[in-house]
Order: sequence, then C-alpha cells, then structure tokens
Amino acid sequence: MNKAAAVELVEGFSLEMTGKDVPGLREAAPVIPQGTKVNVTFLGNEDLEMRVAAAQAVRELGFVPVPHISARRLASQDQLEEFLGRLQQVGASTHVFAVGGDPAEPEGPYPDALTLIQSGLLQKYGVAEVSIAGYPEGHPDIAADVLWRHLDEKALALAQQGLGTTILTQFAFDTDPVMTWIDQVRARGIDAPIRIGTPGPAGIKRLIGFARRFGVGANAMIVKKYGFSLTNLMGTAGPDRFVSDLSELLARDPAHGPVGLHFYTFGGLLATSEWARDYLAAQA
Repeated sequence: MNKAAAVELVEGFSLEMTGKDVPGLREAAPVIPQGTKVNVTFLGNEDLEMRVAAAQAVRELGFVPVPHISARRLASQDQLEEFLGRLQQVGASTHVFAVGGDPAEPEGPYPDALTLIQSGLLQKYGVAEVSIAGYPEGHPDIAADVLWRHLDEKALALAQQGLGTTILTQFAFDTDPVMTWIDQVRARGIDAPIRIGTPGPAGIKRLIGFARRFGVGANAMIVKKYGFSLTNLMGTAGPDRFVSDLSELLARDPAHGPVGLHFYTFGGLLATSEWARDYLAAQA
C-alpha cells in the first residue's frame, strides 16, 4: 500500500453530524483535529434553533461549521435569510453546503441548489465557500444528464460570484465508479476540491439501509469489495479497504486534482474520529 497517498487522502477529512449530535461532538472533540470541517445537516425533523445551536457548538469547539441549506425545505426567501442571518450571528456562515433536499415538491421558491446559489443572497451573509453535491453512482430520482448539467451550472455560478467551491459526494462502497466519476468531473474543466463521501465505522445493516435509501450500489460483489459480507449482517464495518484502495488509485495519476474524504458518521462521531486517528497512526 502507498502509505504517503493514504495519509494525503485521509488527513484533513471532514465529518457530518445532525443537530441532535452535539453531545456526541463534545465527546469526540479531543480526538478530532482542530480546524476540521464539520457539516451540520438540515433535516425535516429539526428546527432552526437546533441547526444554529449545532453550528455554533462546532465553531466553539474549534472546528469549522459547514451548515447544510436544503433548498426544497425552505418555505420562503425570508426563511432562507433568517437562517443565514442567525448563522452569521454565531460565526457559522462562512462555509455552507447547498443541496436540493429530499421533499418531492419544493416547499417554497427554491426547487434546487442552483436556484439557491443564483439567489445572490449567500454573499450578503458572509458566505465565502459553497459545497455542492456530487453523485458518483447516480441519484435514484434524477437522470445522469441532469446531474451533470446542474454540476456544471453550479460550478460556473459559484465561480462567477467569486465564491469558493467544494464538491461533496454521496457515500460510496466501490472505488471503480468513484474513479470514473472523478475523471469525468476533471474532463469537464471543473478543478474544485472533491471530498469523497464514505461511511465511518457502522453496523452493516445500517450501512446497507442507507445505501438502498440513496440508491448506492449494495450488491454482494460491491460490499465484498468494500470489506464485509451480506451473510453477516450483525457485524460492523469500517472504511479501511475502501480508503486504502482509493488512495492507491489516486496516487497513480496526479491529474485527479485535490481529493479528500468526508465521513458520514451515522451518529458515531467518536468511533469515526478514532478510526481516522488510528488509520493515520498505522501509516506512520
């Protein structure tokens, strides 16, 4: 294994949490490197106060909050501006993740992340960098050509507004579609940093459930390649093999540009942070 490439991929990882995960973040804080980006989700069962409090806790613990803004969950421009304004008040508006969101029908004037970006409101509240979504294995409800067109349009709109861009992907089990997708992104002239989503250590049943929900491949061959078996659903799995294989493939061609990791923690902030610490220590 190429240990230097593995370290380069894992160092500077980012994490994901929900508004309910603040106690878990406090518990994990001593293990998480200061300055780590921590994304805060925008779920339908959480309210403004919970989201803002979580983003504020991230900052106060010495990390960089990246609050999600779910376009389709916003009922009005006023609701968007209230959220951005509250984030700015607690020093948590510099980095955001603009995403379409789950509702089948938009609850207000923003049907997708592109509309959110084109509103021109982000800079007004101090946003300097916007993460946008990438889908190496596609999206169960959106055609591939639409995903690519929106990625192009979002990257262009952010560049025209002078905003930094990071592409953050849905989690993956298989390095092959990830590498193909990275090549396609770069071939389109998009040179923004990419963070490949991967699950932190979690129960196998839970991983497969999330994979099916998001349309990510979870067939027998792919999960075997990731490092667990469908015949042992009671066990847990970590991303060791996926991360090692991905770093090896990235090291073969520097044209892939800046690529890092984003961990979906499923509430396991401490377990994920300990995994990253121990993985990096093993490469020393």
